[in-house]
Amino acid sequence: MEQSTRSPIKPVSLLDAAKALPALIPDAPGMLVDAVQLLSIRATTRKSVGKVFQDAAAKHPDRPFLRFEGSDISYGDANALVNQYAAVFASHGVKRGSVVGVLAPNRPSTLLAALAAVKLGAVAGMLNYNQRGEVLEHSLKLLDATVLVVSAAAREAFDSLPAGKVKGTVLGLRDENEKLGGFADLDELAAGEPTEDRPVTADLRAKEKAFYIFTSGTTGMPKASTMSNMRWLKSMAGLGGLGVRLDGDDVLYSCLPLYHNNALTVSLSSVLGAGATLAIGRSFSVSRFWDEVVQAEATSFCYIGELCRYLLNQDPKPIERHHRVRVVVGNGLRPEIWEEFQERFGIERIAEFYGASECNLAFVNALNVERTAGICPLPFSIVEYDEENEQPRRGADGKLRKVKKGGKGLLITKITSRAPFDGYTDPKATEKKVLRDAFKEGDAYFNTGDLVYNQGFRHIAFADRLGDTFRWKGENVATTEVEGALGSLSEVDQAVVYGVEVPGADGKAGMAAIQLHDGASFDGKRLADHLIDSLPSYAVPLFVRLIDEVQQTSTFKSQKVELRNAGYDPEQVDDPLYVLADAERGYIEYYADYPADVAGGKIRF
Repeated sequence: MEQSTRSPIKPVSLLDAAKALPALIPDAPGMLVDAVQLLSIRATTRKSVGKVFQDAAAKHPDRPFLRFEGSDISYGDANALVNQYAAVFASHGVKRGSVVGVLAPNRPSTLLAALAAVKLGAVAGMLNYNQRGEVLEHSLKLLDATVLVVSAAAREAFDSLPAGKVKGTVLGLRDENEKLGGFADLDELAAGEPTEDRPVTADLRAKEKAFYIFTSGTTGMPKASTMSNMRWLKSMAGLGGLGVRLDGDDVLYSCLPLYHNNALTVSLSSVLGAGATLAIGRSFSVSRFWDEVVQAEATSFCYIGELCRYLLNQDPKPIERHHRVRVVVGNGLRPEIWEEFQERFGIERIAEFYGASECNLAFVNALNVERTAGICPLPFSIVEYDEENEQPRRGADGKLRKVKKGGKGLLITKITSRAPFDGYTDPKATEKKVLRDAFKEGDAYFNTGDLVYNQGFRHIAFADRLGDTFRWKGENVATTEVEGALGSLSEVDQAVVYGVEVPGADGKAGMAAIQLHDGASFDGKRLADHLIDSLPSYAVPLFVRLIDEVQQTSTFKSQKVELRNAGYDPEQVDDPLYVLADAERGYIEYYADYPADVAGGKIRF
C-alpha cells in the first residue's frame, strides 16, 4: 500500500462541522454533560453498569425498560428481578470477580441474568449460542464460570458439549413455559429471594470487568475480550450521549444478539444513559423487520451493515415509511448505499460508529456527516500497511509511517490511562495486539487489524479487515478455525481459507481452497454436512476451490494473497469451483448468478 493511494470517500472538513452545528443546538446541553463525563471517568471512579441500571430504576421505576413482543417490563420490576437473580447467583458462590456464563438467545431474561451478574461485581460471559461442540467447549474453558445460565432455547448448543466438560453450577433459564430439564430453574429459585439492592453495587469501580465478549482471532478459536465498566461507561457517554442522543420517551429496537457488543454495549448503554426503553427482537428477519419496529413503537434501532443491505434488497412496502424512527446507530453501512438507505426509509440521522469488542476507543458520527464512521477525540493514527507480510510498514528508523489525508492505512489506537486496552483472558493474545515503539520509544498502540480511510478532521471511514479473520454476517470469522474443521475430514489433505467480496453484500464471504488426498473425490454434500455441524453458520464457506497443491513455505502468505485476489472469478480460476446451495444439496458447481443470489439473501448461510 502506498501513501499515494487515494480514498473514494469524501474528506471531512471544518466546513462540514460548521454546517452540522445548527442541528446540534437542541441537543447541545446534554452533549456537553456527556462530553464532561466521557473525559472525567477514571479507573477508580465508583460507577459501573450495574450502578447505572440501579440508579435509572430508582429514578423512574414505572417507566418501561424492556419491551418484547408486545409486553413491557418496567425499570422497577426489572431491577427487583435482577436483585433476586443476583441473590441466587450469590448463594451458588458468585462474588466480586467471579464469572457467570450466559448461554441464551434474545429474551428479556437473558439481559436480566447478565445484569444480575454485573450488579454483584461478577463478569457476565456472553456465550455465542451458535457455537457447537469443541468451539463452545473452548469458550467455556476460557470463562471458567462459577455459574452457567442456560436457556431452554439453547438446549441444542448445550447438548453439543462433551459429557462431563461443564464446570460450575448449571442453572436453567426458562423460555416461555419451557424449562431446561434436568437442572434447577433460575426463576423458581429466585421467587423467594429479596428484591432490595445489594450494597456491593455502589462500591464497584470503573476499572473492574463487566462482560466477556467472544471474538474470533488469528489463534483459530474464539477469544474472550474484556469489556470493563470503564469502557462501557465511555460508550454510554460517547456513543450514546454524543452520537445517538436518546431521551426518556425514546424506544430503541435491537434484534442483534445480546452476545454482540452492538446490543449489549451500544444499545443498552444508549438506553440506560437516557432512561429510555430497549425493545428486544428475537432475531433479525428481513420480512418482519419493519412490522416489529412499528409494533415496538421504536424511535431508533441498532444495525449492522448487512441488515441495511438486506432491507434495501426488499421490494418497497408502505410500512417501511409508517414508523417513528428518527435516528439509527450501528456500523458497517457502506458509503455507496448511505443516501439511498436514508432517503428510502425516511431516517433523519445515522449515528454510524467504528469500534470493536476489544478496541480501546471508538469513533461516532456525532456531526451527522454522510458516509463516515465519525470522529474520535482520543489519540489514534492511520499508518502504512504491508499486505504481503501482514504487518504495519516501518521506515528505516524502525518507526511506523502515517498516511496522509485521503489515504488508506491501518488504524492503530494509542493505549493510555484514559483509553486502556482491556485485552483478553489470554495474556499472550493480548500482547499480540499491541504495537510497541510505534513512533517513539516506550509508546504502545492497539492494532485494530482494520484498514480505514483518513478523511481528515479526525474522521475515518472503514475500508477492510485484515489478517487471518474476515467479517461476515456481522461476525468475525477466524480462518484457522475453518481450516481446522476442513482438515479433520479424511479426504482433505490441506486447506486455505480466506474472505472474498460479494458485490452487493457487506463483509466478506468465506472461501476455501482445498487440496484433496491422492485418489480422493469431492463430495459436496458430505463436506457441507461436516462444516454445518462443526462451525457456526456464519463461518461455513460459501465458495470452494479445488487446488492441486498448498505450499507451506516462506511464500505461503503470498500464495494466500494470490488465492484471495483471484477469488471465485472464472476468468482467473481454472480449478473446479463449487458453491454452497443449502443444507440439503450441499456444495454444487459454481453458477454465474450465485453471487447475486447471496447478495439478494437467497443463500442464507
